[in-house]
Amino acid sequence: MHRMFGTDGVRGIANKELTAELAYKLGKAGAVVLTEGAHKPKILVGMDTRISGDMLESALVSGILSVGAEAVCVGVIPTPAVAHLTRKYGADAGVVISASHNPVEYNGIKFFNSQGYKLSDELEDKIQSVIENNFEGVPLPTGEDIGRKVEEAGEAIGDYIEFAKSTIDIDLKGLKVALDCANGASYITSVKAFKDLGAQVYVINNDPDGININKNCGSTHPEELMDYVVKKGCDLGLAFDGDADRCLAVDEKGNLISGDFTMAILGKHLKNKGKLDKDVVVVTVMSNLGLDIALKKENIRTVKTKVGDRYVLEEMVKEGYKLGGEQSGHIIMTDYNTTGDGLVTGIQMAAVVKESGKTLSQLASMMKELPQVLANATVPNSKKNIYLEDAEIVGEIKKIEAKLDGCGRVLIRPSGTEPLVRVMLEGEVQSELDQMAHGLAALIEKKDK
Repeated sequence: MHRMFGTDGVRGIANKELTAELAYKLGKAGAVVLTEGAHKPKILVGMDTRISGDMLESALVSGILSVGAEAVCVGVIPTPAVAHLTRKYGADAGVVISASHNPVEYNGIKFFNSQGYKLSDELEDKIQSVIENNFEGVPLPTGEDIGRKVEEAGEAIGDYIEFAKSTIDIDLKGLKVALDCANGASYITSVKAFKDLGAQVYVINNDPDGININKNCGSTHPEELMDYVVKKGCDLGLAFDGDADRCLAVDEKGNLISGDFTMAILGKHLKNKGKLDKDVVVVTVMSNLGLDIALKKENIRTVKTKVGDRYVLEEMVKEGYKLGGEQSGHIIMTDYNTTGDGLVTGIQMAAVVKESGKTLSQLASMMKELPQVLANATVPNSKKNIYLEDAEIVGEIKKIEAKLDGCGRVLIRPSGTEPLVRVMLEGEVQSELDQMAHGLAALIEKKDK
């Protein structure tokens, strides 16, 4: 059987790939694996606003209760809130029913351990193997030993908002902030947190109806927010995704501030406050070279990982780094939470604007984004390493690197899901990059013939 878990839990089209039956099995197996030895185990369950959430929550909770665990249902709430509250409430595990930035027809189930971290591959495989072995040897309690469902939505939302606000020690009075809630999980928490902190808040896309989550809004479609910030004369805008674990900013001129700029601004700010341990920011190989250059000027080193926030977090935990993330706005600050947290990211950015007395565009000017060009070469799966093995291709890559002369780079990544090799070039002159990237992609394709 193929591996159920992807890079971010089990995900698929709800009621087709991610069925109620599968949710029931995941709840049951997850409760068994994650609460071994726990006395009357407790599992926190949260979800985003998509219509399939109720169906999947009912099934998942049934599975949890069937093995005698308690399910604490916190309702619609951001993913990072579940990570935080699992620790705060002393739960044995947390589960989020969400497909993050994906369209409404998708949903997903992801687990956190008792410390609020996403599960290791080994634990995920263990959950899958319990399901594949048809729950062999798993006892089913009866009578008073069956689990109970407890609902704590209101309290959980309040506790998470208080936590997010506590990550800064100033108020946001005098700031005009626009929020795009993506009709998703942050539609209550982000608005209340910013109002509580004293900001003047303008909100769009915070009227979820179960089917409008991420639809032409939020961090994947920030265009409406970019116009709205200028129209309302705001100091900054913040766009969340469906489960609010990522956040992109918009400056007062309506320019999009990617996760790379966010990491540059927050990295410099934390270093100036003596809060950036080891003076390192962890980024993926897809982060813009402009970020490396900007941070180097501040004497901050970048450490690179594979693409995926779980790899960023692994590196941060292993080495004790405090700040990391991705271009997509998935920013991790381990002083505050164990996963990307859109609300905390947004609050931190607003606090830097307020504290510095500078506009967001002035703060972002510390970094210049270098042009990036992406070209795909179609190759069979068996030839995906040809760029490492063929002498002519290796020679061509070296030539391009020499031409870029330290002011750019060549990044080649075989696709994990398609018969493609992705060629990405970064440098200073867009037209040159275009020519070189497509030439290299064509050479890789030709070699396959």
